[in-house]
Amino acid sequence: MSDNTKHSFQTREVHDGVAPDPTTGAILTPIYQTTTYVQESVDRYMDKGYSYSRSGNPTVTALEEKITSLENGVGSACFATGMAATSATMMALLNHGDHCILSDVVYGGTHRLSTQVLSRFGVSFSFVDTSDPANVVQALRSETRLIFTETPANPTLKLTDIAAVSEIANEKTIPHVVDNTFLTPYFQRPLELGADISLHSTTKFIEGHNVSVGGSITANNEEMLESIKFVRNCLGSNMTPMVAFYTLQGCKTLSTRIQAQSENAARIADFLTTHSAVERVCYPGLDSFPQKELATRQASGFGSMLWFEVKGGVEAGKQLMNTLQLWSLAENLGSVESLVTHSVTMTHADMPREERMSAGITDGLVRLSTGLESAEDLISDLKQALDRL
Repeated sequence: MSDNTKHSFQTREVHDGVAPDPTTGAILTPIYQTTTYVQESVDRYMDKGYSYSRSGNPTVTALEEKITSLENGVGSACFATGMAATSATMMALLNHGDHCILSDVVYGGTHRLSTQVLSRFGVSFSFVDTSDPANVVQALRSETRLIFTETPANPTLKLTDIAAVSEIANEKTIPHVVDNTFLTPYFQRPLELGADISLHSTTKFIEGHNVSVGGSITANNEEMLESIKFVRNCLGSNMTPMVAFYTLQGCKTLSTRIQAQSENAARIADFLTTHSAVERVCYPGLDSFPQKELATRQASGFGSMLWFEVKGGVEAGKQLMNTLQLWSLAENLGSVESLVTHSVTMTHADMPREERMSAGITDGLVRLSTGLESAEDLISDLKQALDRL
């Protein structure tokens, strides 16, 4: 891993990976919108590092270097989407006959990829409650080749002890991949806790403005990184230079945004616990959160995601979401706009009901992604909707 102790996170998110354009002095990294790169001669092929933009692009490289600095890894690879990052990582690290352990609560797309796509090619998967490391040990097989955890998990916010699971994985020389989308490297750095790969949907907090879709992985091992880049090149699932440009700008305000969003989320969680129409509230910053000690120990913040259930079940939840005005009913999270999502009908619609319920994704679960609007306005909007139930 690189040593990024010289500058603070806030300084690195602005400056690392980028430099004034050597030709014009432009302060922003140019959008290198090009297919190919002219070589000086046959004998000097790739002297400047690029041959074809599916394999590498200077704008994308700048973003990869910035994310590497923020995650404190040896290198990163950026992708067209978060699911492209997940797909390439699994395809690089798993072969026919291999077994993978996943958290029992993961993003719906990760569940679909595992059960409906990769399983067709002879890879087996076990969805395990990784909040207890003993369950991971019990699920290990001789053919286990990957442990993939998501913490906090989408949408239940269940946590996995990254250091404990990484220790189990390292003892067996099995890679441990952590989906770090919900907390970002500002609040949580899995590689520093022993994980091998930290994965993001950069669509979410990293870019943060609902402008683009993208993904990234950061590795602590050069060989593993190159294997994933090889698969990315084969699949053609690389990030475009325009998306990299947008994401570079979003990175500059990451810490400021997620800190403010998290403060809003804490205030909203406190409010929801007081409303008579609310059955249950889940937020890692609440004393009622069952894993608050772990949340405090492995991360420096609680994030801006929370969920709650209203009394009256699904119909009450639908009425609430249809009545909200400031909270947009939309399938994303981490943006400056506050979003509300019904996981059962949106992000996890393809997950079998029995599996959903077992994982704690109940029919009435309402997920909130808190944005940068005034906390008072967001609470007022929630109150008017809840008061009508």
